[in-house]
Amino acid sequence: MSSEVKSQFKVAAVQAAPEFLNLEKGVEKAIRLIEEAAGNGASLIAFPEVWLPGYPWWIWLDSPAAGMKFVRRHFENSLTIGSELFNKITAAAAENHIHVVLGFSERAGGSLYISQAIIDDNGKVVATRRKLKPTHAERTVYGEGDGSHLGVYDTALGKLGALCCAEHIQPLSKFAMYSQHEQIHVAAWPSFSVYRGAAFQFSAQANNAASQVYALEGQCYVLAPCATVSKDMLDMLIDSESKAPLLLEGGGFAMIYGPDGAPLCEPLGETQEGLLYAEVDLGAVGVAKAAYDPVGHYSRPDVFQLRINRTPGAIVRDFQQEVPRESACEAPAVDSQRSSAEGSEK
Repeated sequence: MSSEVKSQFKVAAVQAAPEFLNLEKGVEKAIRLIEEAAGNGASLIAFPEVWLPGYPWWIWLDSPAAGMKFVRRHFENSLTIGSELFNKITAAAAENHIHVVLGFSERAGGSLYISQAIIDDNGKVVATRRKLKPTHAERTVYGEGDGSHLGVYDTALGKLGALCCAEHIQPLSKFAMYSQHEQIHVAAWPSFSVYRGAAFQFSAQANNAASQVYALEGQCYVLAPCATVSKDMLDMLIDSESKAPLLLEGGGFAMIYGPDGAPLCEPLGETQEGLLYAEVDLGAVGVAKAAYDPVGHYSRPDVFQLRINRTPGAIVRDFQQEVPRESACEAPAVDSQRSSAEGSEK
C-alpha cells in the first residue's frame, strides 16, 4: 500500500441480489461488480451484509426447526478466509487496483460469523472483522465478534472502517469507531424487505436514517450498500401463503452520504441492481468537524469516557507455568502481580 493518501476519489456501493446459497457463482458475480466499479473509475467498492452467500432470511420466516433444511447448504457455501475463493476476491482487487469491503458469512471451524473483509488495491487483506453481536434471530445462526473487531484502518484512501446492519444503532460501538477518526465508513445492510409495514424498525426509512446519522455524528463519508431479494430467492424461501407477506421482492435502498450527512447520489429503484457512485473529498471531513467533533473539541472526557476491551476473544489460552514456591509467604506481592500481568499478555 502506498504511504501517500488520496484526498479525492470515487467510491461505489453495491445494490444487487446475491447468488443465493451458491458461493462459487456469488464470487463470480462479486468479481464482475469489482471490475465494473473499477472500470468506472472507482477506488473503493462496498458490498452488503453477508452478500456471500446471501442473508439467511429463513430465520425471520419460520421456526429454527423449519429452517434446518437450509443449515447445511448455508454452512457449506459460507466463505473461509484464505480459501481459494476468498483469494479470488483479493486477486480481483489487485488486478483492478481497487479497494474492496466485502460482506460475507465467514466459516471458521464449525461456526459462522457475520464478517467483513477490508482489502486494499494491492489485494492485501488489511483486516477482517466480525459483527460484535448478531441481531435478534441472527443469533440462531452466527457467533459473536469481540472488541478487536471495532477497528479503523489506515489505507491509501484514508482511515477506513466498517460495521454491519444494526451495529449502527449501538451508541458505544459507534463512539468506539468515531474515536479512531474514521474518514470512510461502510455501513452494510442485507435488504429492507422483511416485515414491510409491520415493523418500522426494519424499514428502509429507519435504517437509512441510522446510516445518515452515522455520517453526521462521525463526520465521515458513509457508503451504505444494500442487497435486494430476487424472485429466485422468494421461490426458494416462500413455501406457504402465510409467509408471502413477510418477505417481499426488492428491498434495495443503497445510498452514500457525505460527512455532513447529505445524500451524495440518486437512489436506484428498490428492485433494480447496480452500483451507486459518489465523489469523495477528504477535505470535507475537516470542514464538517469544524461544527461537530464528538471525539475532539466537542467532547467532554472529564464527564464521559468509554472503556473498550480490545483483547481478541479466545476459548483456549496458554499461561506461563508459575515457578513453584516452598511457601506462600515467600511470594512478594510485586512478583505475584508481574506473574499475573505476564499471564494476561499471553
